[in-house]
Amino acid sequence: MAQKIIRTIGVLTSGGDAPGMNAAIRAVVRTGLGKGLKVRGIRKGYQGLLNEEIIDLSARDVSDTIQRGGTILQTARCDEMRTEDGQQKAAAICKKYGIDGLVVIGGDGSFAGAQKLANLGVNTVGVPGTIDLDIDCTEYTIGFDTAVNTAMEAIDKVRDTSTSHERCSIIEVMGRDAGYLALWCGIANGAERILLPEEHDYNEEIIVKDIQENRRRGKKNYIIINAEGIGDSINMAKRIEEATGMETRATIIGHMQRGGSPTCKDRVYASIMGAMAVDLLIAGKTNRVVGYRHGQYVDFDIDEALGMKKEIPPYQYDIAKLLAL
Repeated sequence: MAQKIIRTIGVLTSGGDAPGMNAAIRAVVRTGLGKGLKVRGIRKGYQGLLNEEIIDLSARDVSDTIQRGGTILQTARCDEMRTEDGQQKAAAICKKYGIDGLVVIGGDGSFAGAQKLANLGVNTVGVPGTIDLDIDCTEYTIGFDTAVNTAMEAIDKVRDTSTSHERCSIIEVMGRDAGYLALWCGIANGAERILLPEEHDYNEEIIVKDIQENRRRGKKNYIIINAEGIGDSINMAKRIEEATGMETRATIIGHMQRGGSPTCKDRVYASIMGAMAVDLLIAGKTNRVVGYRHGQYVDFDIDEALGMKKEIPPYQYDIAKLLAL
C-alpha cells in the first residue's frame, strides 16, 4: 500500500523532451518547498533513477529556468524500467533516498512506469509533457503549443520559397503516430493536403490529380503537411515530381520542434500542472495523472488514462479538407 505521509518528493522528466518541462519542474520544486517538503531531482529520467543520479533541489536551483526549452533534469529512454526487476530496483532506490512521492513529467510511456511504481508503494503523479498531444484524458499536453507554433513558422517560410520556385512542398512534422501537429499546422498554414496516420486511406493518385488541376488554374505552389506517422516524405516527393512534372521538395522539420523557449501558454499550464501534482501527493493521492478538460485542471487514475485512446476529431479534419479547396 502506498505511503500517505509525504515528506520528500522526487521529480523527473522522461521520454521525449518538450518545451515547458522546466516550468513544470520549477513549479514542483517551489510548491514542494513552500509546503515544507524536501525536493529531490532525478537526472535523465528512469535511467537516472536506476543509476541513482539524484540531487537535492533548492528554489535557487530552478531560478531563471522557466523560459528555457528542454529539461534541466535531462531525459532518456529506459528499457530496463519495462522489466519487473527494473521496477523493483527503482522502487527500492526511491525508498533508499526517502522519496515517498514522485512527480513524473512525460508521456504515456512515462506514466506506465509511474503506474508500476505506484503498485510497489511509491506515491506517483504524472504530468503530461509531450509535444504529440496524444494523451486522451487531457485536452492539453506541455510542449504542444510551442511545438506547433515552431512548425507553423517554419512552414510559412517554406511556402515563401515554394511560391518563388512554383514548387510542391511536402513538409513533415513530428507527432509519432498522432496527427495533431499535422492537423493544426495544416489548418494554420493553409495547406492543400494534410496526411495523418489516423487516416490510412490517402491516395497518392488523387493528390497528383489535384496538383495538376491546381496548376491548370494557375496556382503557383502546393503544400502537403505530412505527419511523422506516415513518413516517407523524400520518396513521396520523388514520386509526385515524376508524376506531375512539378518540382517537388521534401522538408523534414524534425527536432527543432522540440526546442526553443516555451510559449506563455506552455509556461502557465505547466506551472499549474506541476503545482497541482504536488498538492495531489500531499493529499495522499497516488497513481494519478494531471489533466486539463473543459477549462478545468483535473486528475485521472493512471490505469484509466492509459486505457483511453485519443482520436482526431472528425469535424476538425473535415473543416481542414474543406478549407483547402
